[in-house]
Amino acid sequence: MPPGATPDTFDGTSWVGLIGFRMKKAGVGRGPGIPYFGSFNEVNVRLYSREPDGTRGVVFLSLDANRLPVVLAARAAGVPYVWSRIGQYRLATQAESEAGTGYTVRRYRRGASSIFSVFPRTSLPAIGPLAVHLTARFGMHGRFRGRTIYIPNSHEPWPLYTAELHEFEDGLVAAAGLTVAGPPESVLFSPGVRARFGLPRVVPSEA
Repeated sequence: MPPGATPDTFDGTSWVGLIGFRMKKAGVGRGPGIPYFGSFNEVNVRLYSREPDGTRGVVFLSLDANRLPVVLAARAAGVPYVWSRIGQYRLATQAESEAGTGYTVRRYRRGASSIFSVFPRTSLPAIGPLAVHLTARFGMHGRFRGRTIYIPNSHEPWPLYTAELHEFEDGLVAAAGLTVAGPPESVLFSPGVRARFGLPRVVPSEA
């Protein structure tokens, strides 16, 4: 955790997330989406953070993306992006589920890789307290020029569903320096929302 933030636990347990998604037409501020560079695949490894005043966020240990200019610009701002080959693929529909979706990741340097896929159950909304804890995150904690910052993120409520894990062979969590065992204990899916980032603020390290 960066200074000023602590692990945000759920029933005394800390969690690590492996999240895959497609960024579409990302832009700067309220401007229009940037052609080509604003759409890319991303897979991130995250921890869940909290400030003393209760502000919740995430701490990114890594963010793999397949757009080199995006990676270079983000790294210049202190965000731990990694340039990787990322593919998103579809799986045929199974009984009682929508068509599945998955991601394959291989880093161009140091070779860490991951493959995971799920079958969403759109008839079963994920509304339990753990799902809320892991997804109701409206900002990130990070480090910039020696200071801890919080960057807010606003979006409408997630359309969030339970999902069935299909494939899972991951090396990204281990590459981030964490050791985990067994399959994921929470598997969730969302078709996505439109999100906006706000202006960062400095988090007092003495907190």
